[in-house]
Amino acid sequence: MERRGAGLAALGALGRRLLWALPAYAAGLLGLGAGALVLALALYAGWRRRRRARERGMRLAARLQRDEEAAVRAAAAGLGAARGELPAWVSFPDVERAEWLNKVLAQAWPFFGQYMEKLLVENIAPSIRASNTHLQTFTFTKVDMGEKPLRVLGVRAHPGTHKKQILLDLNISYVGDVQIDVEVKKFFCKAGVKGMQLHGMLRIILEPLLGDVPIVGALTMFFIRRPILDINWTGMTNLLDIPGLSSMSDTMIMDAISSYLVLPNRLLVPLVPDLHEAAQLRCPLPRGVVRVHLRGARDLRSKDRFMGGLVEGKSDPYTVLRVGTQVVTSRVINDNLNPTWDEVYEFIVHEVPGQEMEVELFDKDPDQDDLLGRMKLDFVEVLKARVLDKWFPLQEGGQGRLHLRLEWLSLMSDASKLDQVLERNRTIVAKPDPPSAAILVVYLDRAEDLPMKKPGKEPNPIVQVSVQDVTRESKVVYNTSAPVWEDAFRFFLHDPVNQDVDIQVKDDPRQSSLGSLSLPLARLLDAPELTLDQPFQLQHSGPGSRLYMKLVLRVLFLDAPEDSGPPHTPSGQPDPPATTGGTHRPTHASPDPQFGTEHVLRIHLLEAENLIAKDNFFKGVVRGRSDPYAKVRVAGRVFRSRVVKEDLNPRWNEVYEAIVDNVPGQDVEFDLFDKDIDKDDFLGRCKVPLRRVLSSRIVDEWLPLEEVKSGRLHVRLENLAPSPSAALLEQVLHTNSLLQPARGEELSAALLSIFVDQAADLPLRKGSKPPTAFASLAVRDVSVKTKTCTPSAEPVWDEGFSFLIKRPHVESLELQVKEEGGQPLGALSLPLPQLLASEGLALDGWFPLAGGGPGSQILLRAQLGVLVSQQVEVGAGSVSLAGEDAAPQPAEVPGEECGTGGLRQRLLPADSHPEPVEGPLGRLQLTLWYYGEERKLVAIVHACRKLRAVSKELPDPYVSLVLLPDRSRSTKRKTSVQKKTLNPDFNERFEWDVSLEEASRRKLEAHVKSTLSFMSREKEVLGKIHLDLAQVDLSEGGTHWYELRDERSSP
Repeated sequence: MERRGAGLAALGALGRRLLWALPAYAAGLLGLGAGALVLALALYAGWRRRRRARERGMRLAARLQRDEEAAVRAAAAGLGAARGELPAWVSFPDVERAEWLNKVLAQAWPFFGQYMEKLLVENIAPSIRASNTHLQTFTFTKVDMGEKPLRVLGVRAHPGTHKKQILLDLNISYVGDVQIDVEVKKFFCKAGVKGMQLHGMLRIILEPLLGDVPIVGALTMFFIRRPILDINWTGMTNLLDIPGLSSMSDTMIMDAISSYLVLPNRLLVPLVPDLHEAAQLRCPLPRGVVRVHLRGARDLRSKDRFMGGLVEGKSDPYTVLRVGTQVVTSRVINDNLNPTWDEVYEFIVHEVPGQEMEVELFDKDPDQDDLLGRMKLDFVEVLKARVLDKWFPLQEGGQGRLHLRLEWLSLMSDASKLDQVLERNRTIVAKPDPPSAAILVVYLDRAEDLPMKKPGKEPNPIVQVSVQDVTRESKVVYNTSAPVWEDAFRFFLHDPVNQDVDIQVKDDPRQSSLGSLSLPLARLLDAPELTLDQPFQLQHSGPGSRLYMKLVLRVLFLDAPEDSGPPHTPSGQPDPPATTGGTHRPTHASPDPQFGTEHVLRIHLLEAENLIAKDNFFKGVVRGRSDPYAKVRVAGRVFRSRVVKEDLNPRWNEVYEAIVDNVPGQDVEFDLFDKDIDKDDFLGRCKVPLRRVLSSRIVDEWLPLEEVKSGRLHVRLENLAPSPSAALLEQVLHTNSLLQPARGEELSAALLSIFVDQAADLPLRKGSKPPTAFASLAVRDVSVKTKTCTPSAEPVWDEGFSFLIKRPHVESLELQVKEEGGQPLGALSLPLPQLLASEGLALDGWFPLAGGGPGSQILLRAQLGVLVSQQVEVGAGSVSLAGEDAAPQPAEVPGEECGTGGLRQRLLPADSHPEPVEGPLGRLQLTLWYYGEERKLVAIVHACRKLRAVSKELPDPYVSLVLLPDRSRSTKRKTSVQKKTLNPDFNERFEWDVSLEEASRRKLEAHVKSTLSFMSREKEVLGKIHLDLAQVDLSEGGTHWYELRDERSSP
């Protein structure tokens, strides 16, 4: 079949070539001359050019629409906050607004302008005049920082690499009306700056933290990525005519300023004198080194066209890789849409997360190179995977993929594995340079007693540090024999055993030698922690000339399984399937460190007291009550309680659950309202800091209502931390069934966390186009979906989700991978019992997708955490009423009304008495036990049955409880009112703060009452029970039916 297809393709190509000769044949057949033929070709070429221009315009319009859509989506996702496109009240979990800081900057900006004017005139200008003989008449004629201050759009805090470090990321934006004018009178030149823009992410490191004022030793500032910088120059043409500056251009100045602000360059501001760590803070040891194997590309776009676009050629691709200020360029591959480079480059990585690699592909042209596509990769992905070998889709180029292998090389402070590293490097065929085995950092501090070449004239020392053919140069320190540089340099070492570091101290600008030093690097290999920190005697210098330096060597070790690298895939063929040994897909998902750290907040909305009466009649002559309900807000979710009619002391006894994380600044907010026909009236609000609940685990208290005259709210907040053990799952389910409120959703027993990493070998659209895929996940009626990836058969999502699980034994996770239009690409059903049977309640790896391609798979991590409350932890002795001897609740008597509260969900102790024969007044079901962990007496009023109607109308019953002998308000409790029923269900819980000894001396009296009318406060007593708690085993607890007695009967 392949040979037949190749033959047909060759015949088709030959036919297209013959068609070009058809116009000449037709012209000869019709007797037309060569002029007519040329005219026809010119008309055809013009028509085709116009058609191509129209198509290009359509593509540009479509690209503009995609960019606009991407910008809108970015703004909705929180990225738009970087440009101030969102209002001040919008905030995001990981980025905090800094409006207070902007107000401080606005207030201090005029004084900052005065400082800058003094700095430029008194310090910067003399330095500029001394740096060049052509600039001896340089002056600042005007310095005005304008009225528009720098703005901080957001602040994000990161945990430092150690305890003495604080990391802050400031999203800054400066669109200023600054005006700075300069003049060089010798050349009659005037120039300046009138307006400047700067946008980017500025990282500030507070380090070291001290135990004394000012607490912080120094501030280090830098941009992780190249910021957006735009300066409106004035008089640049005249300025660039000055000798010594004529080789510069506006673009070069822009690049120089931007590069100065980007890693590895740092601005250090010491806050304490004599800071010994200044050089190390200015240039700390890198986090690691990333070795990039630039393998090749495939299916690139053709950019070379001839004869006005009539003949389509190929491209001459090359690649530019950029990490901050580190930029490398590959060689050019001529006339190839599937180039192979096989080049190796190494980049120093300073900040993770934060730093990323930018890759751009260009078509080499004589005039301006055409962009073939670009991609970005955050190094945190390489750090997680250690070895990342895959085809990356190119963006902004329309088509094509780039094959990269990235290796994270850790820095080792001992030479134990140096031989292993050197042996592995010998097997790597690397171009243009051999692979590195180590990295050397030279901290250049100061020198002393340098010789003076001319008597009475101090030198201008400069230091040159060289390793092989790489030389770094320090700044010049003018007119001193004891210079202080506080500088640092980094070198890659291919063979530290046989290499030397050479140092030359010279006098600038004559470049005459002031001393030299040659140090074998093998000496570092024998030093503790591969570090030398000492003064070095300079050779060919003065007798007391010393150079103070610190040299640090680190071995570059690849902490990953050895492999031979992926085989090259021929152009035009699909990538090898995941089952072949040649691929290097990760075997496990690589979630964010914050994955699976969520907690579950269980909110018990119990009751309120002394609420304000908002319902008034006859223009306030008759005061009514209120119909209160509550709104609960936490972690982006809003819960609303039921409305309690005509009650200023409502009882809700409702439970809500929300998934929360430990992000500072979150609150659990409660708003109370009076339900009205038109607009609901405000009854007050209160809040509890979420961090307080997470730290203390349980908060149970009365909260005073704010912004109103009276009222308070009783809430109980529980922090449930997921436990990766199924040992207590049955106890959790039993306790949840016992404490299940009458209204609301079933209590959750576990938390399911899912991290969707990536998919592989998804089916292609229409046989050849990769799909634009997303994944949807569902548990019961809760569903979420990932972002939609760019067209790829191997999309990468890297997203995590969490679900509340009610019954882990019967529920399952349903996952579907779909195309953007909704067409299914594969599905996965993961029963949660499979997780319960796995070690650590977690599964991590590749799962086959049903209904997809033959090799379609998805990489994910699923982990289950059982929600163990304090009631469960104390065991069956004090909380579990039934323990393991629980028996089913007796069946309801036929013909009885069964409420929606769900008595069948309650588990009764084995020694509970069966339902007694109905008394004349009915019966009450009650649970009593003592909660020893919190020193509370707990009562649950479940239900009443067969109450006696005292009139033709059905009663509105409720139950009031009082703990005798004290009849004060603090000992009284009552349930909500159930309308028009003889068989009400309550399932409401009440607590009293008493000791077990005191509870045993008390008596509990419960009255079943009914309200008579709306306008009357009189209550009708339907029956009562009187219990001596000394006769009840409160430590074990029990649920019983009690016969109601007449109110007039004695206890």
